[in-house]
Amino acid sequence: MKKKISARQKSEFLWGWIFILPTMIGLIVLNIYPMINTIVQSFYKTGDFGKGNVFVGLKNYEKVLGDSEVWQALWNTIKYAIVEVPISVVIALLLAVLLNKKLKGRSVFRTIFFLPMVVAPAAIAMVWKWLYNSNFGLINNVFNIKVNWISNPAISIYSIALIGIWSVLGYNMVLFLAGLQEVPRDYYEAAEIDGANGFDKLVHITVPLISPTIFFVIVTRIIGAMQVFDLIYMMIDLNNPAWKKTESLVFLFYKYSFEQSKKGYGATVVVVLLVVILILTVIQLIGQKKWVHYE
Repeated sequence: MKKKISARQKSEFLWGWIFILPTMIGLIVLNIYPMINTIVQSFYKTGDFGKGNVFVGLKNYEKVLGDSEVWQALWNTIKYAIVEVPISVVIALLLAVLLNKKLKGRSVFRTIFFLPMVVAPAAIAMVWKWLYNSNFGLINNVFNIKVNWISNPAISIYSIALIGIWSVLGYNMVLFLAGLQEVPRDYYEAAEIDGANGFDKLVHITVPLISPTIFFVIVTRIIGAMQVFDLIYMMIDLNNPAWKKTESLVFLFYKYSFEQSKKGYGATVVVVLLVVILILTVIQLIGQKKWVHYE
């Protein structure tokens, strides 16, 4: 016999859909549709004035695989991520552990470290351009050195990665602080009775118990680092000798799609980036089974 649905159940069902509908519409319009459209566009060659696109099949992908500029941009992006992600995660974790203790002015320090997250990217670029300036920059003058932080192709990508570390430190720290609130104090008290020092407690108690938070931060930071664009766009000029050594895949997409009106080829670059991010995420999802502890 078919169960009759009550008026209350109908009302709850209706209001449930009403509440989630705006989010679903936003997700479809702003995320899912653009992603599908980008994948479709990668199989086309952009027509004149953005009209009359011609279907070219896999030719864009064949061209990407043989494009040295794309490979260089991918390598630049990977180098940025290799520097930014692990250093920002480790420093943020240590800061979170420190600021989770009862310290005088703890709230002030938390606010100071989080401030870079709310500062406009343009303001960040302006300040760091001054700090990195080879002639009158603060860093060179304080340490009495002569380093071309931004114009030297050998170190420019690492200089930008340093800005990225500084920018995301506060956000990572807040996430770790949230994870640390769930760790029972009993574990630390028992470890202290057994004679464990601060490092032992960090390695054997803190890290295992907040490993789900650490995993979340690492995954999101790798995705964010692989999509780096604004820092490079604002820090590196087109006449900069280090330009080719700092160009990221997202910047390459911007250049092809909006500066050269090659939207089909630009879409192909983005799809390649999407595949790389998916592969990295899958590897992390497989590897997390060995070190992430869900309780």
